[in-house]
Amino acid sequence: MSGQAAAASFDPREFRHALGCFATGVAVVTARDAQGGPVGLTINSFASVSLDPPLVLWSLSLYSPSLAAFQHCSHYAINILSADQTEYSQHFSRPGETAAGKFAGIAFDEGAGGAPLLRDCCAWFECRNETRHPGGDHLIFVGLVEAFRRAQRQRPPLLFHGGRYRHLATDPSPEEQRS
Repeated sequence: MSGQAAAASFDPREFRHALGCFATGVAVVTARDAQGGPVGLTINSFASVSLDPPLVLWSLSLYSPSLAAFQHCSHYAINILSADQTEYSQHFSRPGETAAGKFAGIAFDEGAGGAPLLRDCCAWFECRNETRHPGGDHLIFVGLVEAFRRAQRQRPPLLFHGGRYRHLATDPSPEEQRS
């Protein structure tokens, strides 16, 4: 049986629930569109690819209104959200909101190619838009990391699992470890 025939027999909702068993981090990818306006959207499809050269990947639905902006931008930034940034995740995942609306009242700095770097994240990756690969109903972006940094103060990440936001359990204090 071909891969396509096997996939066609899956119940899409059940497949999505099974994928939800894998906990992921949450990030916002940002760039500048052809007119120079900021664009951004929430993702949880982020992964490292290579250390040498430094490559990362993420994917975007072929039906996303932001697809053209990300296909044609020179650079984008991947902003790894911290546990206290659930509102950023929700804000940048709203469909149909204009780019200007998504960035209204959002403080950010400028990264490579003018890509917005959201404040107070866990980490930031400034990437050159290196290559793109078709992947079913998504386009897979591979970015060459030109710059990165982590927050000066360690911040716990925002996680997504089973269709809900999650947070890491805190490590036990030294006193709790001794008892």
